[in-house]
Amino acid sequence: MLIAQNISFAIIAAVMIVGAIRVVTTSNVVHGALWLVVVLAGAAAQYVLLAAEFVAVTQVLVYIGAVMVLFLFGTMLTRSRIGRDSGLNNTYWKLGIPVALALFAAMAIALVDSFGSEKMPADGAIVNTQQISDQIFGPYLLPFWALSFVLLAAVIGAIVLARKD
Repeated sequence: MLIAQNISFAIIAAVMIVGAIRVVTTSNVVHGALWLVVVLAGAAAQYVLLAAEFVAVTQVLVYIGAVMVLFLFGTMLTRSRIGRDSGLNNTYWKLGIPVALALFAAMAIALVDSFGSEKMPADGAIVNTQQISDQIFGPYLLPFWALSFVLLAAVIGAIVLARKD
């Protein structure tokens, strides 16, 4: 029986798969980053379907908002060409296809064996956003701040390396 949630999942998953394929097949690094934004936004949409709004907002803020901006910022600050460059292609890309299929099969087998008979929790077991944020940012607030300083140092380092003397 197809319900709206299953149809929505299928549509979002198809968009994510197309985006993931485009990330690895595009020759332009900026286009690849933008396709990665599509994949990460699809992951956030899947979290919304699972009624995990806090995780979805965190996905958007942290990954799409911060990491992708940092990635694009670092790409723009490098002195390399941004467009197509045939000299950067790996000659062993055909070997990657069977390796990727083998890894996909191993992950699928591991997921089916690990979670095959488990069910979603009943409605009473779902926690709210405040409980989740307290569990995440309570004991892990200091590492979260430390990570922000590491990212800031990386941005400053990229600016120092990319500026012209």
